[in-house]
Amino acid sequence: MPPTKAGHQLLNWASHVDTNTLEQARETASMPFVSPHVALMPDAHAGKGSAVGTVIPTNRAVIPAAVGVDIGCGMIAARTQFTKDDIDDLVASTDTGLDVLRHAIEAAIPLSPGNYNLTEALDKWYAETKIQELTELAERNNIDLTHSPKWREQLGSLGGGNHFIELCLDEDDRVWMFLHSGSRGVGNKIAQKHIKVAQKLCAQWHIQLPNKDLAYLPQGTPEFERYITELRWAQRFASLNRAEMMDRFAHVLGAWMGTSVEESERINCHHNYTELEEHYGKTVWLTRKGAVNAHQGVKAVIPGSMGTRSYVVTGKGSQPGLCSAPHGAGRQFSRTEAKKRFTEADLAAAMAGIEYRHGAEWIDEIPAAYKDIDQVMEDASDLVSVDHVLRQILNVKGT
Repeated sequence: MPPTKAGHQLLNWASHVDTNTLEQARETASMPFVSPHVALMPDAHAGKGSAVGTVIPTNRAVIPAAVGVDIGCGMIAARTQFTKDDIDDLVASTDTGLDVLRHAIEAAIPLSPGNYNLTEALDKWYAETKIQELTELAERNNIDLTHSPKWREQLGSLGGGNHFIELCLDEDDRVWMFLHSGSRGVGNKIAQKHIKVAQKLCAQWHIQLPNKDLAYLPQGTPEFERYITELRWAQRFASLNRAEMMDRFAHVLGAWMGTSVEESERINCHHNYTELEEHYGKTVWLTRKGAVNAHQGVKAVIPGSMGTRSYVVTGKGSQPGLCSAPHGAGRQFSRTEAKKRFTEADLAAAMAGIEYRHGAEWIDEIPAAYKDIDQVMEDASDLVSVDHVLRQILNVKGT
């Protein structure tokens, strides 16, 4: 879908978008350091400060609340050597269902906010080298993590909300491991700290903002440099957190199948982050708030919902799209509204044929609470090409 102009310095790829989301995007685009334009992705919906699904190029400034509190949140997917027939044969010959695999995943990966590894559990898995890397990175950059004394125990944990773990089949019935998570509590603490700093500085400087969550940090200030340093640490934590969970997932899947997992492809990508990039001949800080990197040839993963298909894609390097693409289906109903509209029976019907954690806790994640992923991908046709289409056969969520 070609973009449409939607006001001052705003290009919109969403064929279905509400007025609140457009207004948030216009406010963001009106900031004086935003250039050349904001790109609104096909899955855009209202967020805190800036709309989710917004790509924001900024000149010598960054908006911490636009990056968000789940710094580095993103996806990881890995293709295995297994096929649907392998799973069917195992289930038929051993009378062992996917529920056994689901419980094993839940035992290996802590779920839900506040649930972390027991200290001794870290030795059981693969986290040691990842923790060492993060510790050395923090020490080298004088990053104070005393606000999160359990950050090491958070590595390899999922979280709640729309974070998930899935076993999927692609268009050729090949088995994929797939999950969604970010920088957990430690990333949230880092984000909240710097959002408050930005708001305090803008108030001190008497800067008039469209809303307080567009408070920014100017490049060249100590506060900016400290934020970028800690942001990059949190982004690395998020990437390694997904990698740790994928390693555990592979261990559990291999044990269930009776053969170690052999990965032929692994894709690990952020969709809430900031990086220095060049666009339209200028170097800018590009914030993707609910968007993936879609530079020419770059691989990414775009999930649907817990009951709809997901996509493995390759970027087309769209210049107007700021080399970005949507990060998922995007919500069409808030969590509160979804709980009013739908029931546990509705969720069970939507998840027919998929092994998942039953319960009213997940009504707000029902597929009908999200936009039509097929429409989102149609809108994104000039941003990415589709490599694989995944359908889940097992889903694990925290509460």
